[in-house]
Parts: sequence; C-alpha cells; structure tokens
Amino acid sequence: MTALFHDRLNVALLALALLGLVSGLVFWLLGEPGFAAIAWTAGVIPVLAALCVEILRSLGQGEVGLDIVAALSMSAALLFGETLAAAVVALMYSGGTFLESFAQGRARREMSDLLSRVPRTATRHRNGALDEVPLADIAPGDLLLIRQGDVAPVDGTVESAGAMLDQSALTGESMPARLEHGQAVMSGSTNAGEAFDLRVTRRAADSTYAGIVRLVEAAQKSKAPMARLADRYSLLFLIVTVALATAAWWFTGDPIRAVAVLVVATPCPLILAVPVALVAGLSRAAHFGVLIKGAKPLEALARIRTLILDKTGTLTEGRPQIVSVNRRGDLSEEQILYFAAALDQASKHPIAQAVVAAAQARGLALPVPESVVETPGEGVAGSVDGRRVVVGGAGFVAAQTGVDTPEGTVLTAGSVVVSLAVDGRLAGHLVMADALRAGTADLLSGLRRLGITRILLATGDRRAVAEAVTEGLGLDAVRADLTPDQKVRLVVTERKTGPVMMVGDGVNDAPALAVADIGVAMGARGAAASAEAADVVLLVDHLDRLLPGIEIAQRSKRIALESVAVGIGLSVLGMVAAAFGYLTPVQGALLQEVIDVAVILNALRALRIVPGQTGQGAGSPADATARRLPRPKTTAA
Repeated sequence: MTALFHDRLNVALLALALLGLVSGLVFWLLGEPGFAAIAWTAGVIPVLAALCVEILRSLGQGEVGLDIVAALSMSAALLFGETLAAAVVALMYSGGTFLESFAQGRARREMSDLLSRVPRTATRHRNGALDEVPLADIAPGDLLLIRQGDVAPVDGTVESAGAMLDQSALTGESMPARLEHGQAVMSGSTNAGEAFDLRVTRRAADSTYAGIVRLVEAAQKSKAPMARLADRYSLLFLIVTVALATAAWWFTGDPIRAVAVLVVATPCPLILAVPVALVAGLSRAAHFGVLIKGAKPLEALARIRTLILDKTGTLTEGRPQIVSVNRRGDLSEEQILYFAAALDQASKHPIAQAVVAAAQARGLALPVPESVVETPGEGVAGSVDGRRVVVGGAGFVAAQTGVDTPEGTVLTAGSVVVSLAVDGRLAGHLVMADALRAGTADLLSGLRRLGITRILLATGDRRAVAEAVTEGLGLDAVRADLTPDQKVRLVVTERKTGPVMMVGDGVNDAPALAVADIGVAMGARGAAASAEAADVVLLVDHLDRLLPGIEIAQRSKRIALESVAVGIGLSVLGMVAAAFGYLTPVQGALLQEVIDVAVILNALRALRIVPGQTGQGAGSPADATARRLPRPKTTAA
C-alpha cells in the first residue's frame, strides 16, 4: 500500500509541476506576468513541500542527499521572485523522482505471477469428506490429503503406507526420497508420487517453511541499505554550491547572483541522468530475461566480486537425467531405452518420467504397454510388444525375475540405477543423476572475465555429491551439508571481503538471498519464497543469463557516471559564470536545461547496450540427455 501511494504521489507531483510551468508560460506569452508568477509558484509549492518532508525523513536516518540542493534552489528562487527558474527546477526534480519510482513499480508488477505459487490452503479429511481450508485453520492431529504435485503446507508424518517426496527445495537433495509410514515430512516438500495422507504435527505458523520465512525477514532487516549512486556525490556538491552562492552574495551584495548560482547548481545531471541510465539498463536486462528489482540492485550488481552458487536447480538441472546406459545382454542401448521408456509411460514417478522424456527426445516411437502392474516407489512390470518387461530398482527387478543384478555398475555420488529385464533376463541399466547444466564451465569463465574473482558452491546436499558434480570446474570452495542459517552465516562471512552475490532457487536459499548484497533467484521453476527474497530474478531457466545481466549493469553504471561527470563539470562552469554576474537566474535555468538534454541523451545510450555474451541457454533436460545418448538407428526393437 505504501509503495502504491508513493508511486501515485510522484505521478501527481510531476503532473502539477508540468501544469504549473506550461500554464505560466501561456500567461507570460499573453502578457500577464502576474498570473504567470502565480501559476509557476503553484506548480512549485507541492513539489517543494514533498521535498522538505523527504529531507526531514532522510536527516532523521542520518542521510544527506541531493534533495537539499534542489530545495535550496527552489526556495531561494521563490524568495527573490525568480518563479520561472523555480518552476523549471521543480519539473526536473519531480521528473527524476518519477523515473526512479517507475523502475521499482515495474519490477513489483512483474513479480506478481512468480509469487502466486505459495500454498494458501490445504485439503483436510473431515467426517468422511474432503474440505479445502485455510492454513490457519489446520491444527495438530488433522489428516490432510497431499495430491501428486502438491506442496506439503505443514509439518507432519506419513499416514499412508508410503510417500515419494521431492525435498530439493529444502535440503538440496536432488533425487526424490521414499518415506515410509510414520516418517516425518517437512513443509515445503513436493509430492513426487501418488497421493498420500499427512498427519499434522505442527501448525503452519510453527512449521519448517514458516521458520525459513522468519529467517528471510530477519536477514532482510540485517541487510545494509544501498545508497543511491547520485547521493554519493551529494555532500561535496552541496558544499561547493553553498560556498559559491555565499561568496557571490557576500562580495557583490546582490542576492540574485546567489539565486543564479543555486539555479545553475541544481543537480539535474545527477537527478535525471542517473535514473535514466539505470532505468534503461533495467529495461535492457529484462529483454534478456533478467528482472532486476530497481536501480539500487542494478548498481550493486555492477560491483559484485564474490559469487555463491546453490547446486540443485541452479548449477544442475534439478531433475533426474540419464547419464549412461550399461548393457548386460544382447539389446543395444537404444533398445534398452525403448523398452524402459515404453513401460514407464504407465508411471508418474519422476525418474520414470525422465526416462520417457529421454526416449521422446530421441524420436523413439513408444507403444502402449499392456498388463501393467506398478509397485509405488519400486518399479513397474508389464508387456511391451508382446515381451515381458520389468523396470525399476535392482532389488525389485531381481524379485520379479529371479535374476540377481551382477556387480560392476560404477556409480558416482548422488546417482541411482534403473534396471531393466526383458523376458526374464537382465538387459541393462540406466544410470540416473542430477546432471550439471550444459555450458557451466564456460559460464564460470565468463563470470570471471566480468570481474568476479571468487566463486563458491553452497548446498544442503551431501559433500560427496557436491564434490562429484563440481569436479573440474575450478571453484574456489565447496560448502556442503548446509542448513538455511548456515548459508546465511557463509554469506555474512564472505561479505567481509567485498560485495557478495548469492544464486539459488529453493526455499532453503531464501534467507541467504535476502542477506546477500545481491540475491539472484531462478524464477522459472524456483520457489516463490526465493523469488520474493531476491533482488534479481532470472525469468528463464538458464543460469547463463547472469552474463548479460552483469554486463548490462556494469555498462549502465559506466554510462551513468559518464553523464554525471560531464553534467556536473558543465554545471560548475555555469555556477562560476553566474557568480561573476554573466548569467541571470532564468538564463541559468535555460543553460541547465541544455545541460540536462545533453546528459539525458548520453544516458539513453544504455538502451542500445548489446552484451558480448547473451546467454543463449543450455536447452531442456531432455535435450541434454539426448546429446549424451547415441543416435538410434531404428525406432523399434
């Protein structure tokens, strides 16, 4: 509500300043200077009043900004009757403020869809029926139905015989976990198997997910506020301006010279050029799928030197994929994939779905399986092309066929084996793992070229899995088995040596994203909590979009600084000329307008930024799997 009020206030102030200036000019052209002065004053007063309120608020927080210079110039111009000059200054100031609020409002609006995935209700068993109830009404002891794909809204235990849960958003463990009756379920876990009943053990406010949300809020409060780029030069500029204006009045006795100095000194190059360049950068970054939530995060993004990466769903695809096919009989690799995928069409298990996706990506025409019997969480048996097929875990296949799985399948940490038997004989294995995103090594090299000197991995997954996945990437450090609060402590520690950027997609990453100088969330498939806590959201599921995002931020900031340097340099020359009596307040205002146009045109160059590396994306998981598997010569066994 507060943000909306400020947005509307900035629009109203800009409209009043513009109306006052234009109507005053009309009266002046009609030969009515008295009415012109009234119109100009009427346009200035609301802007000046709002400006004074903002100055008092900033001073109360110990901040000194450029607003003081603008207030001094408008007040002095009104006091000594230079109402036209005051109106011009009011228009320029309200225009710059509007541009900043516009950028922030746009980012907020684009976030609305991302936050719609947070669970608000749950399905509860009551008197033999199912009711949809708000989370606040759920109490310990209640029995909830968790459908396939649903997120567990509260902590509880498995009431059914078993459940298959994806806990990657909470723990970083990429592969789904099988939980038996009575085992604990954390809120925020996603049901990756059949529907099951959950016995509630904690209220929503006391659950794991709520605890992480509270950790996010605490992290956001502890985060140091970022200063506006323009405000970093404000104190020096204020001192120079007041000194010149005072000296001009003191040595000449003419207060109009001081007014002229103040009008020329109005920091419009800072007030306008910086927001224009940064808003242009925000727009350009969005074109490449990078949503930056305002000008301040864009400035900070340009200064990042340390990067902390999550693993699951960020550095890796976050979904099981086939990394190798091991033959154990006469069937070829494509035939093994064909039979396994054909039968797995009957299963909703995420590993089964990954096998089907891999086969479809290779163009395999899969028949409809027959006589299918699925053992949830274990495997599937049935008939494909008239042949008896069993696919699933090694123990399940051995129990169905009576054929023991021979030793010899080499597994890396974090991988699982899907066994296949055809007509009672072991045919082979599909090795599944959460594979590294394609092009990750090139991405890290590109980040180092952009000035990031230290890159770390921070994951809740096991150390063996983390080290296996990142082998050969040249990371500076790997931190594994981390809880959400430990990730926060890692970010705080790294911030002691410079600005830190954290990239993640899970609920467990949200607190670290909130406390980092720049938090980057994977918005396409990531948790809503991480998107809300982050300063930057990647709107597409490609980590390499970081490259154009950082480059655009750096170049936008460079253009803004160039505009500031030129604009302030010209303003200082104009101030000196006004101090010696060569410029009246109105002439100073017109000169300032010329300077403003020049620096704005230069700032608009940010709209034409073409990053050297555009981040084309790595393709879908199925595509990545397809590249690793040999091209089949036939589409049937």
